[in-house]
Amino acid sequence: MTGLRERKKRQTRQLISDIATGLFLDRGFDRVTIAEIAEAAEVSVNTVYNYFPSKEDLFFDREPELIARSSALVRERQPGQSAADALLAQLRKDLDERTVHVGMTEGYARFMECVRESPALLARMWVMQARVVQGLTETLREEAGATPDDPAPEVVATQLVGVNNTIFRTVSMGVAEGVGTDEISRRARRKLEAFVALLSDEVLNYATRPAG
Repeated sequence: MTGLRERKKRQTRQLISDIATGLFLDRGFDRVTIAEIAEAAEVSVNTVYNYFPSKEDLFFDREPELIARSSALVRERQPGQSAADALLAQLRKDLDERTVHVGMTEGYARFMECVRESPALLARMWVMQARVVQGLTETLREEAGATPDDPAPEVVATQLVGVNNTIFRTVSMGVAEGVGTDEISRRARRKLEAFVALLSDEVLNYATRPAG
């Protein structure tokens, strides 16, 4: 059971995050200061930094979850399923269900507009993508039993994360253009299947979990 102290810490963190997000979306990331966020949340500046080491951490408050997601999907794959099977199946599901993971939820257009307006956030997105590849590489190396000098896990991870990034960009562009969600999903699915058709069998079958 979670203690009262821990629950209060989570509530404070969520409050700060929610207020910061509202300010960022309203005024733009670069126009909001940590001091303004602290004042609006009725906490000290030090308290904000205790929960979020940087302003970018406030904007991308779900970064740890995002970075861990691909690795978790691979670890939880079913018998007979490869790493690619697990990740691609989830990507298709995200497109069908219009989830936040592919940027198809209400308010995401403004979120991405904030990112495009800020060099700091664009740089952070590149760092996040690199961290996803690094985490997935380590997971694939463990799951496939690859040696430390085997380049295959990194090559496979880079290609699979690249598929996801391509689909995310496709959705983001459609949202920015004001295209309807059905058409965005159709475009994304078409591009996804074209991308998958170009992946090698080695990538598609890498780290297949033994059946039975």
